[in-house]
Amino acid sequence: MTPPPDAHASDPDLATRAAGGDRDALDELLHRHADRVHSICRRVLRDPEDALDATQEALLAIVRGIGRFDGRSAFTTWMYRVATNAALDEARRKQRRPAATEAVRDLASSTIPVDEAVTTHLDVDAALAELPVEFRVAVALRDLADLDYAAIAAVLDIPIGTVRSRIARGRAALADRLGNPAPTPDRPMERP
Repeated sequence: MTPPPDAHASDPDLATRAAGGDRDALDELLHRHADRVHSICRRVLRDPEDALDATQEALLAIVRGIGRFDGRSAFTTWMYRVATNAALDEARRKQRRPAATEAVRDLASSTIPVDEAVTTHLDVDAALAELPVEFRVAVALRDLADLDYAAIAAVLDIPIGTVRSRIARGRAALADRLGNPAPTPDRPMERP
């Protein structure tokens, strides 16, 4: 089966065509990047339903705003900014809503066997969800989306030094929550 003609087009080319009304180009962009958008939203938000809502809002914002993509940055940088903003907006909306009863998921007592890799992934996701949102977003954009510091600074509209600080503090908090605390002068690194 041959891929559709747009499958080999670059993101900037697809974005330009989509901005001009090419529905196939827009569909290809959304298809190509929907999983990445959802991954960012899922890492920023704690609740899977909220992440789905934010993903939908982000994809709609991309559709509505594709004409504003000016090509000064990579399409993915612009897309991550849209996704991050949608997730942060959803988090703010959630804070304004009356607190709903949240389901407590105890994976340790689950009767479904889960292999170690999945368990580790779930542990990291759970620890990431406990971080303050500014650290969670920075770590997710760096470690999940593999953006460099300059791109993260552009997505979040903050200085690169702040990006570095948030990533370092977020990673240290993650390590601590996962039982692998970072070495400090009063707590030296353990030797195997």
